[in-house]
Amino acid sequence: MKKAEQEQKPKIKIIDDIEQVPIEEQKIIFKPNEGPQTEFLAASEREVLYGGSAGGGKSYAMLADPLRYMGHPSFSGLLLRHTTEELRELIFKSKELYPQIWKGIKWSERKMQWEAPSGARLWMSYLDRDDDVLRYQGLAFSWIGFDELTQWATPYAWNYMRSRLRSTAPDLPVYMRATTNPGGPGHQWVKRMFIDPAPYGKNFDATNIETGQVLQYPSNHEKAGQALFQRRFIPARLSDNPYLSAQGDYEAMLLSLPEHQRKQLLEGDWDIKEGAAFTEFNRDIHVIEPFDIPRNWVKFRACDYGYGSYSGVLWFAVSPDEQIIIYRELYVSKVLATDLADMILELEADDGNIKYGVLDSSLWHRRGDTGPSLAEQMIQRGCRWRPSDRSKGSRVAGKNEVHRRLQVDEFTEQPRMVFFNTCTNAISQIPAIPLDKRNPEDVDTKAEDHIYDALRYGIMSRPRFSIFDYDPVGRPSQGMPIADSTFGY
Repeated sequence: MKKAEQEQKPKIKIIDDIEQVPIEEQKIIFKPNEGPQTEFLAASEREVLYGGSAGGGKSYAMLADPLRYMGHPSFSGLLLRHTTEELRELIFKSKELYPQIWKGIKWSERKMQWEAPSGARLWMSYLDRDDDVLRYQGLAFSWIGFDELTQWATPYAWNYMRSRLRSTAPDLPVYMRATTNPGGPGHQWVKRMFIDPAPYGKNFDATNIETGQVLQYPSNHEKAGQALFQRRFIPARLSDNPYLSAQGDYEAMLLSLPEHQRKQLLEGDWDIKEGAAFTEFNRDIHVIEPFDIPRNWVKFRACDYGYGSYSGVLWFAVSPDEQIIIYRELYVSKVLATDLADMILELEADDGNIKYGVLDSSLWHRRGDTGPSLAEQMIQRGCRWRPSDRSKGSRVAGKNEVHRRLQVDEFTEQPRMVFFNTCTNAISQIPAIPLDKRNPEDVDTKAEDHIYDALRYGIMSRPRFSIFDYDPVGRPSQGMPIADSTFGY
């Protein structure tokens, strides 16, 4: 921890028998900064991550969070760091803070434990390797905190320690709390668990980080189908900590870092990845709150289909200044083409007129002489399409157009393409798409690129706002049959 951060003077108004002390005589020991730090300490979700840029006051927030329960005799908490060396820093800060807040609280070096006069206890320990979780087998805690969560390379420790979370006191809730910066060996799994499922700051039903499915009670449970618990990510910036940001020195140090580290540690950017293709992507400017799209705006969709992997569908709208808005997504696996068509049509029921759809041109390949292609099957269901551009150089041209659309227009001073914050898969995947190491002019096709391909198909259809200027007559690649003669393409 930098010296400047160590010297910051945090502010929780926690005083023994505070109600008996006149306001003018109350001494403020710790008062949370307005904004994210206060939100973190007030959060009620089962699992909460407080993270972002360095210097946002995360460590003091983590130390303060369990203090609200130190007056409860049944409280048992555990605060973890990855290594003993990192743990010493937390212990040092706690020794500065805790005795001022709780009269009579004592630290045991042997037990690595704080004990309050009420009998409440808070252990401070480390968890270096996955096998270290066995030290806590058979123990129970009502509060568990992980400081700098991305230092754990896998979610194993987090998931195991969840099994140690329980309370026998009805008035004592159970929580897991974490703080971290972007980056580190566990960046990706933490991002999938806390960042990708929902817009920043909004709670959501906890999901399986591999499948994205909501964690639910089993069918034989009295709460069958209900979500197990909720999570929330609360972002923080250096500017949220006035005690450190006002000095300017720490910010200057962060500004001096290479771009990759600067975006993570100063801007708290979770979308920065080494070797990423689209480094222009910035949630602050490319992700917006949903709004009612005027019915006279051109709307269309694009789809990259896959049964064994995933199908990605995106819906687009074009504003009068020709900004593209991606306002809806569908991301499903193991779905037949005909079933996907039905799902698309159901979502479009209240959409007004969808001008056209663009579908991966490979879906027009005939299955011998025995039946229609997958594209034709979807068209027969009423879900009409034209084929995507498969001409030579179309992939590189599509990538270049994505770059152009992510840029800010010099006249409107707005990005040429934005995403509704409800399109969580697109927001997660687009900035994570890596470059092809053998061909940096293209993306790595081995990556999860279904949403990206749908995006590329859509923007390469060259949509325009004006229904009078726009000519929907597509020029399919040579030898490609017309998508649907009744649709007018």
